[in-house]
Amino acid sequence: YNIWFCTVRLAFPYHSPAANMYWVACDVISDAVNLIDICVWQPRLQFVRGGRPHYRKSPRFKTDIFSILPFDLLCLNFEFSSIYRLNRIVRSFFEFSDRLENVMAKAYIWRVARTTGYLLFVLHLNACAYFVASEHQGIATTTWVYDGNGTAYLRCYYFAVRSLINIGGLPEPTTTFEITFQMSNFFIGVFVFSSLIGQMRDVIGAATAGQTYFRASMDGCVAYMNTNRIPKMVQNRVKTWYNYTWTAQGMLDESELLDKMPLVMRTAIAVDINLATFQKIDLFKGCDQQMLVDMLLRLKSIIYLPGDFVVKKGDIGKEMYIIKGGAVQVVGGPDNSIVFVTLKAGCVFGEISLLQSAKDGGNRRTANVKAHGFANLFVLEKKDLFDILIHYPESQKVLARKGRKLTKAKAAPAKTDAKKEEKPKGAFLFETKPPTPKFVPASYEPPQAVLSSWLSHNQLWMDWFTLGLSQDLIA
Repeated sequence: YNIWFCTVRLAFPYHSPAANMYWVACDVISDAVNLIDICVWQPRLQFVRGGRPHYRKSPRFKTDIFSILPFDLLCLNFEFSSIYRLNRIVRSFFEFSDRLENVMAKAYIWRVARTTGYLLFVLHLNACAYFVASEHQGIATTTWVYDGNGTAYLRCYYFAVRSLINIGGLPEPTTTFEITFQMSNFFIGVFVFSSLIGQMRDVIGAATAGQTYFRASMDGCVAYMNTNRIPKMVQNRVKTWYNYTWTAQGMLDESELLDKMPLVMRTAIAVDINLATFQKIDLFKGCDQQMLVDMLLRLKSIIYLPGDFVVKKGDIGKEMYIIKGGAVQVVGGPDNSIVFVTLKAGCVFGEISLLQSAKDGGNRRTANVKAHGFANLFVLEKKDLFDILIHYPESQKVLARKGRKLTKAKAAPAKTDAKKEEKPKGAFLFETKPPTPKFVPASYEPPQAVLSSWLSHNQLWMDWFTLGLSQDLIA
């Protein structure tokens, strides 16, 4: 308000007894806003020790105090004019601009608007200077100056636009003053517009840098696939992955962004996203909290397309998965057409395979798991877990004990099912033959014992013969 209206009121004849009361009201509101900001909001800002000094101890505080000194009270003794408010201009606009840029989700929109505002303000200053020059020369005295028709500010602003942008078709200056003024306009216009155009190019380039990187990456991948004559079906799936990944998260690899942050920031983000989920996993209950935090920092984000198999039955399990978004299905049967269960965001699977010993060949997957739609999963690899457990021996013991329990609990149903398998038809007629008694010539046996043993042996064969005959009769 002060930067724009103080200059225009100073240059154009906008002060009159009828309008001055409205100008005073607007000035009072503006001063009240500045005073509240200086006295209430700015001292509440927090600064770390060793960083920027507190607001009231900074040089900017002195500048702000100077900016609200009521020099316009001099209007009570002198003519009413906005020249007494020029000290208001020294208040910084750039702090507001920086803070607004930091809180906006799409900061490039504000950067474009700010650069456009700079351009309009330069034209505004030139319009004010042109009107002052016209008054100095005399309104409508020559063909170059303002002729006094229409709205003065609008006509002067139109002249400034054509003059600074060098559109041409302007009236020729006739006096030395007019020629000097017009030449200054041309030089300033070339400098200002070249600077603003360059700044606008940088702003737009920064706003589209991510999209440019995405297009370059995808074009390079497509060129590689065409060079190696990859089948079109595979190419289409790769393109789908590129497009979905960029649309979903605005980047191809989240780790590129997180790696630029300090460890404390990465930890805060990881804890906020996944710590609650990790604490619910039975395998990790009772483990050191710091160990869980270290595990969160090792997670890798992977996006699966619809129908992609996350794990296949028989594969060696080397990682566990946390569903960040989307869903996966545990499938089986012919052509994997039977869906046993659907796991959604927050669910975990494959955690037992992390503790399987490498000498046993790894833990074989017992089911097929495929993505149901687009699925975004976090993956924790076995190697990363073992690297972490070196520093947490107590948690390592807890995990080993729980891993054995979970493995036994998983194996128990399989044994029960094996016992309940149906026997072949007719098996009850052909039970396992009892072992044939053998004579042991190690000691003397009475004749009665030998005879009894011989009869018992032959009775078994008679029983088998009877059973076989019965089966033939039934047939």
